[in-house]
Amino acid sequence: MAGVREVVLTFSCQDAQGLVAAVASLFAQRGFNIRESSQFEDVTQRRFFMRTVFECPQGYELPAIRELFRPVGEKYGMDWAIYDVDCKPKVLIAVSQWGHCLNSLLNNWKNGSLPIDIVGVVSNHEVMRDLTEWYELPFHYLPVTPDTKAEQEAQIWSLIEAHEVECLVLARYMQILSDDLCRKLNGKAINIHHSFLPGFKGAKPYHQAYERGVKLIGATAHFVTADLDEGPIIEQSVERVSHVNLPEEMAEIGRDIEAVVLNRAVRWHAEHRVLLNGSKTVVFAR
Repeated sequence: MAGVREVVLTFSCQDAQGLVAAVASLFAQRGFNIRESSQFEDVTQRRFFMRTVFECPQGYELPAIRELFRPVGEKYGMDWAIYDVDCKPKVLIAVSQWGHCLNSLLNNWKNGSLPIDIVGVVSNHEVMRDLTEWYELPFHYLPVTPDTKAEQEAQIWSLIEAHEVECLVLARYMQILSDDLCRKLNGKAINIHHSFLPGFKGAKPYHQAYERGVKLIGATAHFVTADLDEGPIIEQSVERVSHVNLPEEMAEIGRDIEAVVLNRAVRWHAEHRVLLNGSKTVVFAR
């Protein structure tokens, strides 16, 4: 409905009797209307997760809604957050020399189907400058060597702080982030890679897969952590291949899957559908 504010509440906590009723009654008594709601209990950890979209009555601003919910959050020891549905998170994209994921993200952002606010693209190569500037976005060329890695990452962090970036998307950025930067970006950086890991590490993974006669190839999008390519998984997808597919064909199929999977992960993160659950995630995808 035009002109109606919607907010999304996400939380996780130890499961307890009356949790859902406490949340629903708090908002219902003040005229809020539930538009969408999803919940999940991790029975092994006895931890409860919930995401709910509320339509707000006139006069409620976001700070007031947060203060309204705070007593309930404190009572149940929740890890909670409330966001404005219409507020698009600011995103910085990092890329190296492969542009398939970057192009897909920029196109979906431009046509309005990806609910993010891209503030720029950072790269250790110049290759993607023309593509980025065609979309009328700032391109930050930040070359890096082993000796300048700390300085280059400090420049990336300065961009993140200056633009109040809420998510760094590694769209085939072929540099390993330092442990320090990973800690700063905990739950706020998303990476994409082929799904052979940890099986086929290093150079030419599709050639390795071809030699082993792999029948399924795919991609994995996950949060970045100090443990290389082992962060909590957000989304994955696969495609069947056969003995007739050469390594180059398999790589092309893999790139297509990477673009799709990364777009899904970024969208779900932007819509606050991804909740951390230790080394895993709970994803309330539609």
